[in-house]
Amino acid sequence: MRAVIQRCNWCKVDSEGKEVSSIGKGLSVLLGVKKGDDEKDAAYIADKILHLRIFEDEAGKLNLSVLDIGGEVSIVSQFTLYGDARHGRRPSFTEAELPDKADALYEKVVSLVRDGGVNVGTGAFRTYMKVALENDGPVTILLDSSKEF
Repeated sequence: MRAVIQRCNWCKVDSEGKEVSSIGKGLSVLLGVKKGDDEKDAAYIADKILHLRIFEDEAGKLNLSVLDIGGEVSIVSQFTLYGDARHGRRPSFTEAELPDKADALYEKVVSLVRDGGVNVGTGAFRTYMKVALENDGPVTILLDSSKEF
């Protein structure tokens, strides 16, 4: 499972012309599910989302998590995080999980983050979406549950 996490001042998601969610200060997360991922991968990513210390404390150090600042999280499914463009010019998405399995694991991550006490906005799975946000910092972190990077 992969996640691109961006610290943001706000984030909103539109699906097929309608706003489906919006959050204030917190994290915008693009989430990709790989074939073979399971609930352990979902738990790893959810824990990182909740506890990653990428917000500044009173001394200006990145010591606070989204929980510490009372922030919110937007999580949007993004199968293209498993696009492989090493060969040719058109990415291959063969590593991305099939939609039904990917949706179940995406929902598991959303549920775990909500259970952690954070308000979560989501996208609409398998729809055309527009994600708008104000990146704060900018601070962007890449996560991979297989620890490939």
